[in-house]
Amino acid sequence: GPDAIVITDKIFIPAKNDEKLKNRRPYTLTFGQIYHGEEPIDEVLIGIFHSPHSYTGEDSTEITCHGSPYIIRQIMQLLIANGCRMASPGEYTQRAFLNGKMDLSQAEAVADLISSSSTATHRLAMNQMRGGFSKELDDLRTRLLHFTSMIELELDFNEEDVEFANRKEFRLLADEIENTISRLVDSFGVGNAIKNGIPVTIVGETNVGKSTLLNMLLNEEKAIVSNIHGTTRDAIEDTVNLSGINFRF
Repeated sequence: GPDAIVITDKIFIPAKNDEKLKNRRPYTLTFGQIYHGEEPIDEVLIGIFHSPHSYTGEDSTEITCHGSPYIIRQIMQLLIANGCRMASPGEYTQRAFLNGKMDLSQAEAVADLISSSSTATHRLAMNQMRGGFSKELDDLRTRLLHFTSMIELELDFNEEDVEFANRKEFRLLADEIENTISRLVDSFGVGNAIKNGIPVTIVGETNVGKSTLLNMLLNEEKAIVSNIHGTTRDAIEDTVNLSGINFRF
């Protein structure tokens, strides 16, 4: 927020000179110490980011400290005591969205990226976060606006001996738009399967090797294997990653 740099200045002393963080060149790291009164808490690196060139679009600081949970708690308590508060879940991305740093599709992709559990889900989220899906929607919107504007012109001047676009071009453009929409609709099912895992059910007669097959796919003895019919009576559920894609058995 607007006071992030000022508040950080209150608890930080740089190693080389006493120049305030707010006066330092942004997008660089400053080495120094965090202090609680006269007591040093830790040696840290601090990066400062000025609005609008930050993740949220607001002034912000990033503190890199040693990984001790005690040190982290001490620094957090110092910041809160000087006017900061804990961010709500997803608040950073929410602020980035509200400040125009990303669109809704990209904001949703951040959550998908954090929860990604396979190569496929990671790639899908990264492509969406970098604006891949948004660009497709923008291109589709541009073509739709062009298409509707040409139709409106034809309707407005249908009694005049003027043709703004021949019918063959109209048909081709309409087909392109329809194909794009169909592809985007189909991609939802594929993307949803990749995100949530592809459901797979192994069914068959007793003692035909269902449990053996499942154990081989999972690479562990998940199901009991026996010559006795009906040994596996309960449904067994597990997930396996094959070629970067999660399958839910």
